[in-house]
Amino acid sequence: MTSNAQDIRTLNSRIDAMREDMVSSMSKMVSIKAISPLSGGTGEAKRADFLEQKLNSFGVKVKRYDYKDESGAIRSNLIAILGSKDRTLWIVAHMDTVAEGDIALWVHDPFKAHVGGGKIFGRGTNDNGEALIGAMFAIKALADSGIDPKYNYGLVLVADEELGSKFGIQKLIKEGLFNKTDMFLVPDSNTKSGRDIEIAEKSILWLKITVNGKQVHASTPEKGVNAQRYSSLLMVDLDELLHKKYNARSDMFDPGASTFEMTKHEKNVDSINIVPGKDVFYMDSRILPMYKTKDIIKDIKKLVSSPKYKQVKVKLEPIQQEDAPPPTDKNAEVFVAISDSIRKQLNVEPKAVGIGGGTCAAYFRREGWPAVVWGIGEDVAHQPNEFAYINDIVKCAKVFAAMFIQE
Repeated sequence: MTSNAQDIRTLNSRIDAMREDMVSSMSKMVSIKAISPLSGGTGEAKRADFLEQKLNSFGVKVKRYDYKDESGAIRSNLIAILGSKDRTLWIVAHMDTVAEGDIALWVHDPFKAHVGGGKIFGRGTNDNGEALIGAMFAIKALADSGIDPKYNYGLVLVADEELGSKFGIQKLIKEGLFNKTDMFLVPDSNTKSGRDIEIAEKSILWLKITVNGKQVHASTPEKGVNAQRYSSLLMVDLDELLHKKYNARSDMFDPGASTFEMTKHEKNVDSINIVPGKDVFYMDSRILPMYKTKDIIKDIKKLVSSPKYKQVKVKLEPIQQEDAPPPTDKNAEVFVAISDSIRKQLNVEPKAVGIGGGTCAAYFRREGWPAVVWGIGEDVAHQPNEFAYINDIVKCAKVFAAMFIQE
């Protein structure tokens, strides 16, 4: 029987030899857009076609789950399993990306990968391409080596993670594909050293806030009610109220406080000389688990019903409202497994943390299944000139593969 150390050396050698194939695969994947129809895209189906073909070329059997969303777009999910054990450790990465944002801020075409300086630039390279490609080549390394894995290697490539996972991991959970004895690693939160293992997430509340006044000519504002003025006042009042009332801090999270940010703003009127009668803005809140999202909505409703806002009607629409599930226990087997692999492959001491971002791990935790989130690299998700270090893609593959080695 081979030793644990020898198996790891064998896998690492195989993964190092796949480096150029990883770069080529990432570059091809970046060129295939996988953006939600809600953000102007057509979904993940074409990207899934490429990744399914790639996995099949590895000799890994793939099962595909396609769902049609409200726009009629096909939202694709891929599942592959290596091994015949009673338990499965699932690695869950997402295929979809956000849109490019302001194209003028990009040095290179965001959907044509640029390789240089040890990096791959392009939308989705960091979030979540680095981990996705690493996870695919880790399963190939295990399959090619003939090593008997400690658990089944389950690979899940999901759709719709960026906008709530309605047609992604939520659907797959409802399909009954996972067992209560399974474990889950979601490689979707990066730190430079790869030290941090996320075991808890903040609650998420995305609100669409519509302020209705009365549209009139700008030369006679007294005849109308300027919705944009009240919208601006409301933004300031919300910022002050929520940060003041929900001001607790936690050392587990970074940032350690709840956040309430005014983000997207919809177009109101087309002409300078029109007082807008309707104004729409959005708020993204990441809330410490000690607070409930329903209480925050209750406080906002109380604010907009005050005399200050009697001249307008304010409508609140939750776009996403999810209270954080209980954290994963640091004694859970999946936490121990990823911690041991990090020590062996990266030579750093792991640390349990919480994050403000939302990941697929939250849905597993709500089912009572142990899930952790991990990644290595720069935190440049959703930014212009997004990139991944090629070395970090290789490190991801090595960390994933080592988790499946028998002690």
